[in-house]
Amino acid sequence: MLDLTCLPTGVILPVRATPSANRNAITGIHDGMLKITLTAPPDDGRANAAIVALLAKSLKISKSRVQLLSGATQRQKKFLLVDVDPTTVASLG
Repeated sequence: MLDLTCLPTGVILPVRATPSANRNAITGIHDGMLKITLTAPPDDGRANAAIVALLAKSLKISKSRVQLLSGATQRQKKFLLVDVDPTTVASLG
């Protein structure tokens, strides 16, 4: 189960990222975090941009509604999903 935090502005989603993988995909849930694999390398913010694009596509929202809150240079990150229903986010895992 995802460890989501609900705010008046949206939902905070914890993510565990694995850059430089074979494909861009949501691969499951680990320790309450959404596991995401990325083909992008972890330099110059390319992996973060790939996560934003993948989450936006999976949730069918614009990229501007996916904001990185913490973990810009770490594997464990937190994203704010603006105006997104928590049940929709929970269905990702």
